[in-house]
Amino acid sequence: MRAMRLTHTAPAASRPLRRVDLPDPSPGAGEILLRVTACGVCRTDLQICEGELAAHRLPIVPGHQIVGRVEGLGSGVTGWQIGDRAGVAWLAGADGTCAHCLVGRENLCVAAEFTGWDRDGGYATQAVARADFALRLPKAFDDFDAAPLLCGGVIGYRSLKVSGIAPGQRLGLYGFGASATLAIQVARHWGCRVFVCTRSPAEKERARALGAEWAGDYDEKPPEPLDAAVTFAPAGNVVSAALRALDRGGVVAINAIHLDRLPEMAYADLWWERSLRSVSNFTRDDAREFLSLAATIPIRPERELHPLEDAGIALERLARGQVKGAAVLQCA
Repeated sequence: MRAMRLTHTAPAASRPLRRVDLPDPSPGAGEILLRVTACGVCRTDLQICEGELAAHRLPIVPGHQIVGRVEGLGSGVTGWQIGDRAGVAWLAGADGTCAHCLVGRENLCVAAEFTGWDRDGGYATQAVARADFALRLPKAFDDFDAAPLLCGGVIGYRSLKVSGIAPGQRLGLYGFGASATLAIQVARHWGCRVFVCTRSPAEKERARALGAEWAGDYDEKPPEPLDAAVTFAPAGNVVSAALRALDRGGVVAINAIHLDRLPEMAYADLWWERSLRSVSNFTRDDAREFLSLAATIPIRPERELHPLEDAGIALERLARGQVKGAAVLQCA
């Protein structure tokens, strides 16, 4: 199989991914083999490649927004057939027996594995995944529209749930990249009023086009106090800005696997039962709920397509803030 593999971490501008030809993988017990057609390029991929997130394994094939067709079944697999379309997301597996898994919080499993971090991912023509963690994809989305939903979409949806936002309430979105452009479509479907903070003039314009009633800079307060906010930018000062914009009893959900820091802040900003919540991964139930909702709304992701061999270019464009919506690799 062809793959783009990371052997050492380095800035995206130095193109650390290398094209390699690897033996075709075989599915083990409980696994499926996919012929990959599309794989989304996520900021988490960038953080792994550049070393902001410490590598769990090197060399590794990145990519955790995988869409493909089943072309091999390991022993004991049920529910999947050759030719089925399947999606593979960030959560690659959990033990199913720990205290977190037993109460439906598999996203917190201490033995969890992650696609493109612990297991080879989808920057390749083939990928192997646990059958019980593969996802059915709505027919409403083609492969290239489905791929960005599998991380940015699902984690944005979980962030909205963690924030506790309710229909009719005032929601702040801080940062307006690929995940936020999907989250706003869910929030508007729920009847929320949305206020967006971002540095980019183009993202402000996009936010208004998607239904935000106000868009400003990070150092601007929205015109009304917020009932909840979700931060997408991996910067602690953005978290502080969101917290200061909250009404009493509001929640900031931090949608970031890596944050540069949490700056010192006045206790008065947290007073009146305001809360900070981190969002860690997501569960399969989150993914199933979101994919069903996305088909109902229907969500329309923005994406730009790149050949598999241009994965390094896509990561560099993402690092430079040049990607409009989501970058997706054409892997077939």
